[in-house]
Amino acid sequence: MEKNVYFVSGIDTNVGKSYATGFLARAWNGKGVRTITQKLVQTGNEGASEDIALHRRIMGCGWLREDEERLTMPEIFSYPCSPHLASELDKRPIDFGKIGRATEELSRRYDAVLLEGAGGLMVPLTRDCLTIDYVVAKGYPLVLVTSGRLGSISHTLLSLEAIRSRGICLHAVVYNLYPEGEDRTIQQDTEMYLREYVGCNFKGAEFILLPCLGL
Repeated sequence: MEKNVYFVSGIDTNVGKSYATGFLARAWNGKGVRTITQKLVQTGNEGASEDIALHRRIMGCGWLREDEERLTMPEIFSYPCSPHLASELDKRPIDFGKIGRATEELSRRYDAVLLEGAGGLMVPLTRDCLTIDYVVAKGYPLVLVTSGRLGSISHTLLSLEAIRSRGICLHAVVYNLYPEGEDRTIQQDTEMYLREYVGCNFKGAEFILLPCLGL
């Protein structure tokens, strides 16, 4: 098991996982921790991963050697849907061996790897394997991305309950303030509620505010 790989998941799709992954990579690199990002499975693309491209833009760098080698985007499917369906529509299975070898190589080259999933923790990778099953099997510590939009408290607590019941190590909760325009009353109260909940129930886990970067 790679000891320096952190899995990034979210409470739902479009909660800002890619934005958060790029932000954390930039922050960790700024602290002297050589960090690279990887996409577990990219759907809705051909040729290259748009999520990796966003990471690099936030990190302030161009394509890396590892991007050119496809280590950071080992599996790409064309249809924009859950990985299990995308692989079926493209008529080829997800090559988990290739993904694992790529992660292992990135782990060897860098101090830390931020491995971004697709959608939330319960998104199926295959008909028999959920994303959370993959995280448990690999033993990765988890970074959970949430936000202050209406309904996120329930989605976050459900995700945290799944994390606790599966014995996953919660490394951090990232509270996404992007995009701007959310109801500030709800956003501020949700932050306070979740910050207290995480502090009481997940000792040692960080609570990170993700600001708007003006991209």
